[in-house]
Amino acid sequence: MSDYREPSPVNPLPPAVWLLFAAIALPELAFSLGEANLIGGPAAVGWRLQALNDYGFSGEAFDYMVSNGILLPEHLLRFVTYPFVHGTLTSTVFASVILLAMGKMVGEVMGGWAVILLFVLCGVFGALVFALLTGQAWLIGAYPSVYGLIGVFTFLLWQKLAATGGPQSRAFTLIGVLMGLQLLFGMFFQVGYAWVGELAGFCVGFALTAFVMPGGMARVLATLRRR
Repeated sequence: MSDYREPSPVNPLPPAVWLLFAAIALPELAFSLGEANLIGGPAAVGWRLQALNDYGFSGEAFDYMVSNGILLPEHLLRFVTYPFVHGTLTSTVFASVILLAMGKMVGEVMGGWAVILLFVLCGVFGALVFALLTGQAWLIGAYPSVYGLIGVFTFLLWQKLAATGGPQSRAFTLIGVLMGLQLLFGMFFQVGYAWVGELAGFCVGFALTAFVMPGGMARVLATLRRR
């Protein structure tokens, strides 16, 4: 009997990416079912709001800690929990799509657990910059973290184009389009300042790749010398 197996037309996602996806999708599933009165009874309608209050990043709590020179563990925890709660189902879906796409590409190059590390660090840095620059009360959703993965992907593409002699500016097309859409929506809708955290997440994702990826800093120096 032959041991040959037909290759899968779709490369499997790293388990770490599925873990992040589950951490985003399962709370949203509970919130959506509760809001539809399918589980949890009357109290389930308020599950989302309660989760946002308990796990969303609070700019006011951050300002309180800075002003008083204290660190409160329950509020420091918000730096890593806010990406897993979203305001709407639509927001969750878009964040999940970016996570799966970017997580797959980044995970194939750097390993699945690097995806989790970068996801968390980009989210923390995005929230920190958001709190320092905007003075806004709340930041929720995975977008600073997934924009960080876009930053990692941009770094990898930038290095590939530099090595092959391609136009390096092309690596920044995706983030340029996304930021352009943010600007366009901002002209017609009140979108707030979450984009500050998202852009910060992208920047730190791009920068961290040089340190997390084996030989990443050497590649950056080699690219700069070729200029």
